[in-house]
Amino acid sequence: MTSRRRFLSTLALSPLAAARGQEVPKFPPTRIITKGPGFHWFAYYDKLQFDPTNRFVLSNKVNFEHRSPTGDDVIEVGMVDLQDGDKWIPLGKSNAWNWQQGCMLQWIPGTESKVIWNDREKDKFVSHIMDVKTGEKHTLPAPIYALSTNGREAVSCDFSRVADCRPGYGYAGIKDRFFDEMSPAGSGVTHVNLETGAEKLIVSHKLLAKTGEVIENHPDSKHHAYHLLIGPDGKRFIMLHRWTQPKGGHLTRLITANMDGSDLRIVIPNGYASHFIWRDATHILSQAKDWLGNKDWGDFLFEDKDSGIVEEIGHGILDKGGHLTYLNNNEWILNDTYPQGIRRIQTPHLYHIASRKRIDLGNFVQPPEYKGEWRVDCHPRSSRNEKLVCIDAPDGANGRQLHLIDIQGIMG
Repeated sequence: MTSRRRFLSTLALSPLAAARGQEVPKFPPTRIITKGPGFHWFAYYDKLQFDPTNRFVLSNKVNFEHRSPTGDDVIEVGMVDLQDGDKWIPLGKSNAWNWQQGCMLQWIPGTESKVIWNDREKDKFVSHIMDVKTGEKHTLPAPIYALSTNGREAVSCDFSRVADCRPGYGYAGIKDRFFDEMSPAGSGVTHVNLETGAEKLIVSHKLLAKTGEVIENHPDSKHHAYHLLIGPDGKRFIMLHRWTQPKGGHLTRLITANMDGSDLRIVIPNGYASHFIWRDATHILSQAKDWLGNKDWGDFLFEDKDSGIVEEIGHGILDKGGHLTYLNNNEWILNDTYPQGIRRIQTPHLYHIASRKRIDLGNFVQPPEYKGEWRVDCHPRSSRNEKLVCIDAPDGANGRQLHLIDIQGIMG
């Protein structure tokens, strides 16, 4: 990788800083591992992008940018071979995707070579499971959202309803069956058996709308649930329960439940919850607002129970709007920022909890045309051995591509 390419991709501010006599940031080595024709991205931060050997890196590929996908738009899914010149290996296609979370492409936990992704077949969303070594593939009659660590079950949502209520996170092509209902009993969070394909509704939108206090719940507030994530022991999962507001936007509660939908716990009840990650089976790190005297947004550690606040993490240092992942036995947090400043710089970073030290991993420019639904969040994802971080970021005229950051030796 040339020095020029590295500076363009990771040291966007360095030439200007050098010209002004300022200290040039020192970031870890980075290389871009995808290229045109086509634009590449993985999307969300809480899924397995690297295979168990850390050699193959999953990605989506598309031939356009800067508009919403339609029901006719199809993307390619594939993987990059880091040990063979970053070779692109096609795996299949998807007609059920969005910019922020792709088609839920990910490695299945506990397997050596199986991946899963969502698709649409006529008027039904489905998911495909493929063994990338043998090429064997079969289709489940239900889409997935988050997988259990046991690799045998998943939770999912009503992607048509999410597309209606929160554009950019659902799928086009199938109309919401309950479009005229504010809190339908017939849709919500489902459990999916990855071995049989059986899907069962476990938490309905109607149940969510009736559980606990739902502030600012107006007659025309549409309830929806998504942003699902199963805990590290596979026993419980998180969901964001959201309901729309008359003047636009939504309010949010963070709720957990058993895998059968029982024992609902409203961890964040006040309407202001955002990005989150499980720290362990009983604690959740989430961005929230108006806690512990902090009226602004921040990163807070919660116990998995009703209003289970523990402490704020990294106040003023760890970014309060990024996408969070625990690393190194929960001693470090991997995170990023949204575009900042006139140059619209995004900065993935590591945060050491005990010492409150933050280490920035690069500065990535997001041009203004990347906005709203089709923005390119970095969404940093770690390799299984925690030596590499992969992010999505624009690469000049080449558009969105995968960037690989070498963090060996940083966490120590």
